[in-house]
Amino acid sequence: MDYAIEMLNITKEFPGIKANDDITLQVKKGEIHALLGENGAGKSTLMSILFGLYQPDIGVIKINGEEVKIKDPNDANKYRIGMVHQHFKLVDNFTVLENIILGVEETGFAGKLKHRAAKKKVMELSKRYHLNVDPGAKIQNITVGMQQRVEILKMLFRDNEILIFDEPTAVLTPQEIDELMKIMKELIAEGKSIIFITHKLNEIKAVADRCTIIRKGRYVDTVDVATTSKEEMSEKMVGHQVNFSVDKDEPNLGSVELRLEHVTYKPRGANKALLNDITFDVHRGEIVCIAGIDGNGQSELVYNISGLQTPTSGSIFLRNQDITKMAIRKRNDLGMAHIPEDRHKHGLVLDYSLAMNMILKDYYKPTFQNNGFIQFDKMNEYTDRLIAAYDVRSGEGGASIARGMSGGNQQKAIIAREMEEESNLLIAVQPTRGVDVGAIEFIHKELVKYRDEGKAILLVSMELDEVMNVSDRILVMYEGEIVGDLKPKETNIQELGLYMAGSKRG
Repeated sequence: MDYAIEMLNITKEFPGIKANDDITLQVKKGEIHALLGENGAGKSTLMSILFGLYQPDIGVIKINGEEVKIKDPNDANKYRIGMVHQHFKLVDNFTVLENIILGVEETGFAGKLKHRAAKKKVMELSKRYHLNVDPGAKIQNITVGMQQRVEILKMLFRDNEILIFDEPTAVLTPQEIDELMKIMKELIAEGKSIIFITHKLNEIKAVADRCTIIRKGRYVDTVDVATTSKEEMSEKMVGHQVNFSVDKDEPNLGSVELRLEHVTYKPRGANKALLNDITFDVHRGEIVCIAGIDGNGQSELVYNISGLQTPTSGSIFLRNQDITKMAIRKRNDLGMAHIPEDRHKHGLVLDYSLAMNMILKDYYKPTFQNNGFIQFDKMNEYTDRLIAAYDVRSGEGGASIARGMSGGNQQKAIIAREMEEESNLLIAVQPTRGVDVGAIEFIHKELVKYRDEGKAILLVSMELDEVMNVSDRILVMYEGEIVGDLKPKETNIQELGLYMAGSKRG
């Protein structure tokens, strides 16, 4: 058999956890091979071994039949292996071009960087794969979807033959996902081989040839995608049957919890307002979903409500109290909880322990402190309860450092903290981003339970299935405005897509 990559009997242990336990993965030349597993199953660890970020304790790696030792990412590049990481590895204050050529720069006299040839190649690749990036833009000023295109270009610029995509669609809009799938198929047509890590069974069915499934660090099976149902794959992945539909009763509306009146936000130096005259309310006992293509003002809307930004004009009320210019802690104390879109930037302190992250918003309250000293026994007790209730998996429980946890378990930790808060309004931005089907089912149930307790939820989601199944009301955003107010039962994904693209207004 002609294999591009063989990872044979790979074992890798970390303190308190065997991340990979005798896993074998064989990828044929010219195929898209999906790697499927729940959060913390060991997928990213296995790929980090292939990319040279970790060394296996036991096991052999072969490329085109030859045994190789990959000591670091430079070795991986030498063997033409490229990787788009789940959490992008980009330098925020560098330009797109500088990030793409980082580490393989061409220099001239006295070490001066030569950009012209590199820029030409980047533009050619960008055009060929319809990636449409601006090489002069700074990373900090572009959307996450664009950042991902930069990561893909970084890989293509190095002429890699074996491409690893680690949950590449977690931060993309449905349209961007379709584009990415096309790009993957084009790359395969050119004879490259792709390893595609994902939780999303629809995507595996759409592009993958074969799929290797791992569970709790162990190999389960390799299946032919075309002849294996989504239900079979999900059952192999989580070890039990998964319910893909969301069970919920009709909403029982209470009083208005959140109200926005004519909110406009135009940052200094911007050509136009990023939020334009936004007015809506969210009642207790309902889930209102903000839908839209990434970059149409959803982030700014959430930042204005949560206090990370202040509206240029207009007012925001929480329980009839004007919070437009209120400090973030005061908003939290008034009963606002927030699952942020960027879990690393706004959700966690990555170098703190899991337990410290769990009490980030409450450490100053009598529950967890006495005369200014944190009561660690209460903190640990609380954390253990949340870890059990929300199935947050980490090698050393509450003592685990947040940075070392898998992305999905970091997400579950934030969800646990925010949903256990004494809150009446939950702003949930992409709550199921990067989590497996079992966890998605659990999170959706928790959201519905929160709603049924008579609390209000403002959900922001790019997942159209989630928008249609979880929400009671859908507000569609386009270019900073609300262009549609829809009921999920009275619309469909096609109509929603027209609103999102700006070709229909309510």
